[in-house]
Amino acid sequence: MTMIASEMLETYPADLGGIDREKLAACIGECFACAQACTACADACLSESDVGALVKCVRSNLDCADVCAATGRVLSRHTGYDANVTRAVLEACAAACKACGDMCAEHEHMAHCRHCADKCRACERACRDLLASLG
Repeated sequence: MTMIASEMLETYPADLGGIDREKLAACIGECFACAQACTACADACLSESDVGALVKCVRSNLDCADVCAATGRVLSRHTGYDANVTRAVLEACAAACKACGDMCAEHEHMAHCRHCADKCRACERACRDLLASLG
């Protein structure tokens, strides 16, 4: 996904207002990768024998997937850029990823939760890296 984001950013005809294209592309890619991992993890949790013990995990997965997907879409749009909105969605995404990563880490004995926690941590880092570069 990062390659697609990079390719599209390279074709953007206007200036990005000083945003680091590499960090932006990485963040977009991590957002969409995390959304997919969280969606798949929620589904895998629903297939576990003790699904009742995973209700909070499923909810956290689905919330994180939605926030990450929305963040990836917002970050993919640059015309009429609003720095305040960008910062807000990045903060929300980092918070959702932290919460979901922490929740999945509690179930790391399940491979899907372990993988999802890793993706959440990577997305959280990418959001925070991009936020720090915005000043």
